[in-house]
Amino acid sequence: MAFDFKKEYKEFYLPKEHPGIVTVPPVNYIAVRGQGDPNAADGAYQQAIGLLYGVAFTIKMSKMGDHRIEGYFDYVVPPLEGFWWQEGVADIDYAHKEAFRWISVIRLPDFVTRADFDWAVAEAARKKKMDFSKVEFFTYDEGLCVQCMHLGPYDDEPATVAKMHEYMAQRGYALDISDRRMHHEIYLSDARKTAPEKLKTVIRHPIRGIKKEG
Repeated sequence: MAFDFKKEYKEFYLPKEHPGIVTVPPVNYIAVRGQGDPNAADGAYQQAIGLLYGVAFTIKMSKMGDHRIEGYFDYVVPPLEGFWWQEGVADIDYAHKEAFRWISVIRLPDFVTRADFDWAVAEAARKKKMDFSKVEFFTYDEGLCVQCMHLGPYDDEPATVAKMHEYMAQRGYALDISDRRMHHEIYLSDARKTAPEKLKTVIRHPIRGIKKEG
């Protein structure tokens, strides 16, 4: 049976519908950076997703070709994820999606080396006859976070975020979003095939402990 990251790492991919604290280890990703409204038809975000999956499935299907990746095991391609921010905004302003900056990512299995990744990018470009130069190998050390499963439309996320922030504050933590620690979403549903009210999205925010005086 293929290894499924969602099932094997439930603490990171299948949190409860109420907030919790988690420490996330460093993870390697396939990544594409961009900016703008993710809902724009044929926009930069939609193009980025195509690039990500092009490389992700090249790696997954390498078992069928001549390139052998050491330590390879069969696996389910992990879900699409995204790191989001807006210049000059401490949190996320959902009313101005055109101001979004993002890093769209798909997790890499640990057996994928930088050399394997570079091969996959070149192979995807060769087979699809497309420019994959925007795709990068991205390592992110997320660390201490508050997270929650959000059910429903993306535009309703502020209510879930508010619960997360209340939860962390009650337990002595402060929000720690910066240019290196970002608003993080993991998409467990295909928005093209799922009714908005049934969408499942993991929302994760970086936090830090509050120093006590005295």
